[in-house]
Amino acid sequence: MAERWDLVIIGGGPAGLTAAVYGARYRLSTLVIAQGGPGGQAATTEEIENYPGAGRTTGSKLMSEFRDHAESLGARLVCGEVCAVDLEGPIKTIRTKKGEVYEARAVILCPGAEPRRLGVKGEGRLHGRGVSYCATSDVDICTGRDAVVVGNSDTAVEEAIYLARFARKVTLICIHPEGIMDANKASQERLFATPNIEVVWQTVVEEIQGDGRVERVMLRHLGTGERSELPADGIFIFVGTTPRTDFLRGAGIDLDGRGYIIADPDTMETSLPGVFAAGDARRKWLRQIVTAAADGAIAASAAAKFLAEEEQVHREILSPEEPVLVVFWSPLNQLSLHVLQEAEKIVARLGGQVRLARIDCYKSSRTATRLGIFDVPAVQIFHRGIPLATLTEDFNHLEDWVTGHMPVKA
Repeated sequence: MAERWDLVIIGGGPAGLTAAVYGARYRLSTLVIAQGGPGGQAATTEEIENYPGAGRTTGSKLMSEFRDHAESLGARLVCGEVCAVDLEGPIKTIRTKKGEVYEARAVILCPGAEPRRLGVKGEGRLHGRGVSYCATSDVDICTGRDAVVVGNSDTAVEEAIYLARFARKVTLICIHPEGIMDANKASQERLFATPNIEVVWQTVVEEIQGDGRVERVMLRHLGTGERSELPADGIFIFVGTTPRTDFLRGAGIDLDGRGYIIADPDTMETSLPGVFAAGDARRKWLRQIVTAAADGAIAASAAAKFLAEEEQVHREILSPEEPVLVVFWSPLNQLSLHVLQEAEKIVARLGGQVRLARIDCYKSSRTATRLGIFDVPAVQIFHRGIPLATLTEDFNHLEDWVTGHMPVKA
């Protein structure tokens, strides 16, 4: 039998772990399914100095603190690789490759992203034999030897600086003309101040060569077209990421052309109700630990609000046996306040024949939209979960309208 949770978070990076902290604080039963160790790519980062309040720290230490915080609040973490999901309907189903099945009332997608490949000859053949996408894990490749770093982002520059502590020499291959880099200025200054790092400008890697392991890389200068050979014992590639969203294709989640999840930037909600996205797999501009954490906090807060509103709708509108008069109002709309007061009087006069439900559209616009209401004031009559009538104008004869649309007693 599948385990059922209020909130299941797919992914255990900084976005997923932050979402777990917030989900647990909202008293939601919260499960995190992490592929590999908690922390994702952030846990493999040797040095972090831009997470507020943490000072200069390591990724593994920071992510361990994230995990400890989430677990201390009651969130549960399990290891697993999600392979299939059914995210439509009120109960969502998540399956892993090992056969575990979990059910959730709300889901936050935080699958993260993986390093993008260069796509050059020799890259696949020599992967794990001198071709790497993680300096922390594979620093032994170049200890006391020559390393090549491809890329010019914050990650590429910071990893090159880290490798320079161990390598005899680090050559960074930058696609841009001299003096132009995508990395932040502070990281660039540290790069240029590191004596055993050399930058090769306006150049790309065309091939990685070696007999069983990396021995050299073939380069081409974009300005002159000149080709050259650079001896190397290892090559570390940092040219962006690809979202881990293959398991979402066909699941009803809107993805962009590159496979990133499209989500509302205010609530992180995806194209499916009750499904949210956070972190590097979400379409956004900046991918950093701090933005992933922010995404996770927003997504979990929105998920908690979604579940509370769903509970209200079922408890007050869909479940009662008696007819329900639903008033959609806003504290910013004076007419809606008047309609609400009149509805309260009508329900009192009808003496238990009808219930009253109040939907504050200032706080719960999503609930109103779900019920087909896009402006206030509005009034609906429900009976046993079925909408019988809707009134959006001419409220002068509201009581006659209500009694005229009440269901006939059997």
